[in-house]
Amino acid sequence: MSIRETDFIKGEYYHLYNRGNSKQNIFLDNKDRERFLKLLYLCNSKERIDFNNDIVKRKIDAWDFEKGESIVNIGAWVLMPNHFHLYITPKTEALLPSGNAITDFMHRVLTAYSKYFNTKYKRTGSLFEGKFKSVHISEDIQAKYLFSYIHLNPLKLIDSKWNKNGSKASVLKFIIFLDSYKWSSYLDYMRIYRLENKILDRIDFIDYFESKKSFQREIFEWIKIKIEKEN
Repeated sequence: MSIRETDFIKGEYYHLYNRGNSKQNIFLDNKDRERFLKLLYLCNSKERIDFNNDIVKRKIDAWDFEKGESIVNIGAWVLMPNHFHLYITPKTEALLPSGNAITDFMHRVLTAYSKYFNTKYKRTGSLFEGKFKSVHISEDIQAKYLFSYIHLNPLKLIDSKWNKNGSKASVLKFIIFLDSYKWSSYLDYMRIYRLENKILDRIDFIDYFESKKSFQREIFEWIKIKIEKEN
């Protein structure tokens, strides 16, 4: 698994993403998505956790496993059929093999998931398209936009050009779809309790949304802006 040679700085914020090699799908069913989400939770630890030995063989639910102190904080995430997005900040650099929390975290997640995927589907070779990509988020306006960008990604599953083909009448349909899409942190910001809540730790992220209504209002406005801009 390729490791990114980037210095991620504690207290700074980053948009991370990667997609399947040759744009192939990396999630073929809900079990795949569930495994990736559990890895986002379990690999975010100063302790080395082996999914098969520590979870599967001991017949423990991954969400119930006490993983110890986290090495990164995740503020938002989304899974799409052939790629994913994360909004993340490192917590520590100490006692990590790479000397960098984000690099170590992503190496664990992508290596473990690739091994799982290749074993399950009896394939070989690289699953992901090289090293994961990163963008440093240094401006407040970037950060606020990124929350909406990540959570609006699933609308591409309705229409890859939803912003161009959509209309004001489409907004409600889009909101209903996002309310039903469980493979992003949208539902967590809607204050819906679920096990996947454990992935997020928003303490180091600016709280732009005082309530689920303010979050949904922001999403609603971004949908309208995107549609109006293209029409």
